[in-house]
Amino acid sequence: KGKIVDVLSQDVHAVCRFQGGHNAGHTIKVNGEQTVLHLTPSGILHPSTNCVIGNGVVLSLRALDKEINELIDAGISFDNRFFISSSSCLILPTHIKIDQVRDRGESIGTTGRGIGPAYEDKVARRAIRFGDFADLDTLKEKITKLVNYHNKVLSKMYDEEPVPVNEVLDEILSFKYLYDNFCNDTQDLLLQWVQDNKSLLFEGAQGTLLDIDQGTYPYVTSSSTTAGGVSTGLGIGPKYIDKVIGITKAYTTRVGEGPFATELFDANADQLAKVGHEFGATTGRPRRCGWLDLKALETIVFINSVTTLCITKLDVLDGFTEIQVCVDYDDEQNPIYKTLPGWEQETSGIRHFNDLPQAAQDYIIFIEGVLDCPVGIVSVGPSRDQTIYRA
Repeated sequence: KGKIVDVLSQDVHAVCRFQGGHNAGHTIKVNGEQTVLHLTPSGILHPSTNCVIGNGVVLSLRALDKEINELIDAGISFDNRFFISSSSCLILPTHIKIDQVRDRGESIGTTGRGIGPAYEDKVARRAIRFGDFADLDTLKEKITKLVNYHNKVLSKMYDEEPVPVNEVLDEILSFKYLYDNFCNDTQDLLLQWVQDNKSLLFEGAQGTLLDIDQGTYPYVTSSSTTAGGVSTGLGIGPKYIDKVIGITKAYTTRVGEGPFATELFDANADQLAKVGHEFGATTGRPRRCGWLDLKALETIVFINSVTTLCITKLDVLDGFTEIQVCVDYDDEQNPIYKTLPGWEQETSGIRHFNDLPQAAQDYIIFIEGVLDCPVGIVSVGPSRDQTIYRA
């Protein structure tokens, strides 16, 4: 996803992240150099593109500080082009500790980065917001109250040692420069850009089946990952969204626990994982791999009002003699497959759709036909230039 957002970012005024936290990773490869972004919108690599972190994102100041400094060291400028919503809620060290001790017993498969507990506090109306830095005395009072609450949870529910309040205060206050440099009323900013007819790209993290409402609950993340999350996570109305690009791999992967109808446990799974380098960009955890699930994808296209599909990692299928695609489920919810011929030719150097092997073209056209949704972009490698555009 990160590579596609990066490619599209060069022609837009701003890229706006609307949900999630540093539990997501987007890997971008430019001129042989690989960059992994966790919080920063993927448009940051284009000097003329603005970047916004919206109110729907939960913010680890430590992670953001690390990421910004690494990008600055790589020659990326944040001056007058990077904006963080004053309403974005903060992740505290106690959120992280609660997340980690809780998942040891529940085995949801979280990243242990405090995302879920931070969203819990947001919904419970006790969260610390980025804009709270405007009044340091009140900020200290809010942090003290919240950490004391967290310590009761840790000690009474999980028999864990409490986290000293002063340690949390010191850590959060040490990142005040982020507030001084980047805090903004991003909703007003977006309103002005829309009125000025600027082109905006909205970037999500995680996939639809990890959505808190529409996903494979409880094996989901804690935010709205679907296109509907754009409006709640940025404060921009649905009528201002005129195109929805759905990004899916040419096969299916999943990180963490939860149902996975087309998961493979054979040599095909090993081949997908090895050739596709299927490890989480944030956690390093190996991804579970399986054939493309068009039955699930049909629902996903509907939920998100997808207008154009982007198929990534088509090149990972280059070595297969046969490729299976799930087109339905039986009465016991087992996948029903259609077998398609593989192409057994390298596609990573191809830049035009008609130059793809016929079997590869047929694979894309088959996906379009089942989903009744055009495939406008095909990616055949991790670099910017390994991208095929279709009219």
